[in-house]
Amino acid sequence: MINVAIIGVSGYAGGEAARILSQHPEVEVTFASSESNAGKPLSAAYPGLTGTRAGRLICHGSDMEKAADTAEVIFLAQESGAAMKAAESLLAKGKKIIDLSADFRLRDASVFETWYKIPHSAPHLLNGSGAATGAVYGLPEWNFEALESAQLVANPGCHVTAALLALLPLLDQSLIETRGIIIDSKTGVSGAGRTKSELIYRFSEMNESMLPYNLGGTHRHIPEIEQNLSDVAGESVVVTFAPHLAPMTRGILSTCYARLKEDAVTAQTITDALRDTYSEEGAPFVIVRNSGDWPSTKDVFGSNFCHLSATVDSRTGSVIIVSAIDNLVKGAAGQAVQNMNLMCGLPETAGLEGGGQWP
Repeated sequence: MINVAIIGVSGYAGGEAARILSQHPEVEVTFASSESNAGKPLSAAYPGLTGTRAGRLICHGSDMEKAADTAEVIFLAQESGAAMKAAESLLAKGKKIIDLSADFRLRDASVFETWYKIPHSAPHLLNGSGAATGAVYGLPEWNFEALESAQLVANPGCHVTAALLALLPLLDQSLIETRGIIIDSKTGVSGAGRTKSELIYRFSEMNESMLPYNLGGTHRHIPEIEQNLSDVAGESVVVTFAPHLAPMTRGILSTCYARLKEDAVTAQTITDALRDTYSEEGAPFVIVRNSGDWPSTKDVFGSNFCHLSATVDSRTGSVIIVSAIDNLVKGAAGQAVQNMNLMCGLPETAGLEGGGQWP
């Protein structure tokens, strides 16, 4: 059994990690930290874990020393700025780290500081720093081999995961232009986290409503999306990203638009390109559906799957790809467990086999 600690378990991503890991056949959650629930069982924060081994675990404060003493793998699920302060000492103790915040997703510390408005205290651990313990970007379908030997993993953002899985194969196979890409993405309210108190997050405000936010190139996921698209395209890619808050608890539906490089490209061409990339053996959690068989967030609710479907608008010379994920699973905790499996030499699908909950 692999002993795992979760730092920041009171947030949605940390709590979802606890739920998934409580069912993992090769894992024991031995430490959980929650400042607001210190001294209480984990089930006090998440009643759904009552009766499970993880639910009986008594929460501690953010005691990194104790976490390191009890676990081989550490999930860091706190706000941005916390992981960069803890990572170096944990790595020095030989621990494997999966960071669910944005601290290690971007390669350039100055870019991080521009978008997140805080100084980066561990730039030597960023991906591309040259350090043996430098972060590996945790998108398994594209970084499988690097993840197998990683010590520090930067778990991707939720909107980012949905958009990259849709667009990377088309850039990789030179089917779309690098300019004019639009990502229109709807997310459930849980994507904002558990502690938000603004009026819009109240049921009476959000129910039967939909709201765009952070438009005009201001959303923090933009540099992460552009960094990864540019890597595969081999040139700078700039996108228009339009996120929306939808009246649902969880889920992301990203509709991506791009210009085709050649008029002869058909919907079947795009579908075949996606299927060539995401074979069942190499990408067990990406489902490529037939063109026009559009996915919904309900299809992936509670699962680690991403469903994709695409079509071509020959009138405008463009492609439309729809990507559906659960923002707390494939967009956060589930992908983190998938990364842990690869880091620890376990089957990639261990603890993640369940499909979407229906109805």
